[in-house]
Amino acid sequence: MDKEGIIRKTAYFVKQKMQGEGTGHDWWHVYRVWRSALHIGKKEKADLFIVQLGALLHDIADFKFHGGDFSVGERATRKWLSSLEIDESAINHVADIVKNVSFKGAGVKSGISTKEGMVVQDADRLDALGAIGIARAFAYGGYTQSELYNPDIKPVLHKTADEYKNSKSSSINHFYEKLLLLKELMNTKAGKKLATKRHKFMLKYLSQFYKEWDGGD
Repeated sequence: MDKEGIIRKTAYFVKQKMQGEGTGHDWWHVYRVWRSALHIGKKEKADLFIVQLGALLHDIADFKFHGGDFSVGERATRKWLSSLEIDESAINHVADIVKNVSFKGAGVKSGISTKEGMVVQDADRLDALGAIGIARAFAYGGYTQSELYNPDIKPVLHKTADEYKNSKSSSINHFYEKLLLLKELMNTKAGKKLATKRHKFMLKYLSQFYKEWDGGD
């Protein structure tokens, strides 16, 4: 099977598995990350075959929906790619991206080390910013039955992955515990440029949110 065939087959596999999911980690999230990763990957002159597979499979088994198991995504990736005509080095590269792509707390250093991984990580993080990022934050908050906002509970900058995984907070606190941190964590020039615009939009949204919370206009 040629590379384009592998990409098409993987996209179909992921779409069938993830369509209709309601937490903001659905097929259309994957699709947006895929398109953003292609855009950034071309600018960065990355290996677009690896970039596309990493983007398509990055949420194939998210730890948040598998009991906090940080290795489940990597295992699912290896199982799928091993069923296709792909060499072991490519499987290892994509599996490493899937293993390390997720944000795991403000104090946790990313394990991403390759250009292709940096591209996919930036694309994934862009989808957590801006108007779509706001919508996804509240969709996930509803899924976890989190409070919309509780001014008595302050944001926490988690120092470990386990702290982040086990935290219980409001949807608004999630902005301060993750979303507003992402602009400074982008890896690529293109990613940083796009993140800056979306970051500003979120700040504007939060300003309006607090005005309305306090009974203002």
